[in-house]
This record gives sequence, structure tokens and C-alpha cells, in this order.
Amino acid sequence: MHQELQALQPLLEVKGVTLQYKTSELLVTATYRVDFNVYNSERFVLLGPSGCGKSSLLKAVGGYMPPVEGTITLNNERVTKPGPDRMMVFQEFDQLLPWKTVVENVMFPLVASGKMRPTAARTQALYYIDKVNLTKFADNYPHTLSGGMKQRVSIARGMAMEPSILLMDEPFAALDALTRRKMQDELLQLWDDTHFTVLFVTHSIAEAIKIGSRILLLTPHPGQVKAELNSLPRALQNTAEQQVLEDKINNMLFIEQQATAEVFHG
Repeated sequence: MHQELQALQPLLEVKGVTLQYKTSELLVTATYRVDFNVYNSERFVLLGPSGCGKSSLLKAVGGYMPPVEGTITLNNERVTKPGPDRMMVFQEFDQLLPWKTVVENVMFPLVASGKMRPTAARTQALYYIDKVNLTKFADNYPHTLSGGMKQRVSIARGMAMEPSILLMDEPFAALDALTRRKMQDELLQLWDDTHFTVLFVTHSIAEAIKIGSRILLLTPHPGQVKAELNSLPRALQNTAEQQVLEDKINNMLFIEQQATAEVFHG
């Protein structure tokens, strides 16, 4: 599979990207010279422990965090600022506008960006609201929805823009375990229907295996590429093969964490 991808033109290219940010006391290096490519219709997962720079990489791809070293290109154009070709879905439930209905929330970026006039935007919004099974709630306000339903609206809003890539930053982390699994299944069903390209951030090994077609494993702070792994075919998930892969990833992370701790304390 990897050799087949190498023959294709990447949609997204991240080359030697080092990211830094300032706190009140120090300058933090979030990632160091990270490289990866994402191809059309891939479900690419950034996996690693807290503080490894996963979310920082997502912000950089979104155009919100410029690299201090390296380049990010999308569709052969360098990423220097946010754009409608990249839509983000966060884990927080309060990303919806509370004074707008579900359909108005999904319409909003289409109209605000000038991509569509209101009538066309409403038609597009309703199409993607149906894709996430919320047609009956199109005229509801966010406060009447559950956490999982709010996340479905956020996904519909991102999908309605039909971006080149959908950026998802631990979108199900704040949900209870049962709802989280349901949302993972629904995301995969939506992908089966539309084959959108997604860059997905998580620190859950099981979620990475379930969601991803490929997984980039990042080391602890500062984040560097530890390994790139193909996920399991869905037919092999929830089997002994999945446990073997989970154990392999867990061991790789544990060894890296031990090595990092030894350097830090040594």
C-alpha cells in the first residue's frame, strides 16, 4: 500500500516542520522536523501522547500556526493562512453559534466565505445534515442537542464546505465511551459515502486503528516521527490482530517515553 501511495501526488505535504510557541515563561518546541504526506481520500491519523505536538500540527496545516522551519503545501500551494479548503472540527461542544439553528450553523461558513448565496447554502447544508442523520433537528438550536449531536452538526458544517481536507482535533474525546464508539462508526459510514480526506488527531490507540487508513506515530515532546503504520482492514478489527497492533504501538510509545525520561533526568 505504501509503495502504491508513493506513486501518487500527495494532496498535503508536510516537510521538515518545526513548530514553536511562547508561554509566559519560555519558548516551547512542539514538533521538530516532522515529515508526512496525505493523499486524496485518506483517513490519516496523528497519534501520540499528550504534548507531542499533534494539535499544533493540525493548527499549522489549518494555517493558524506558521512553522519556524519547514513547509506545508496543499494542492501544491504553500499554506500561509487559513482558508476554506481546510475546515476544522474540535472536541469542544461550544463551537456552534447558540443563536443559530442547526441548518443556520451549517450554512454560516458557506455564506460568510462568499462561496454560496443563502438559498444555495441552505440546500447544501440540508444535504450534509441528512448525511449525519439530523434532518429532523435542522431547525433546532444547539442547546437542545446532545454532545454527540452537536459534533455531528460540526462535522456537517465542515463537510458542507467540501474542503480539500477535513481537520479533526480529538473530536470525540469529550464524549462518553458508548457515544464515542457510535460517532466513530458514523464517521466511517460518512467516509464510505463521500470518501473525503481527513487528518485526524487522537491519543487513543484503539481509535487510531479504527479511524485511520494510515497512522503517524509521534514521539513525546518535542514531537518527532517515530513510525508510520498502516491500520488494519475493518474486517480484522476487534480481533486478535487488532490486539497485536495495539500492543506493538503501545510498546513503541512506552520505549520512547522511557528514553525521553532518561535523557531528561540524566
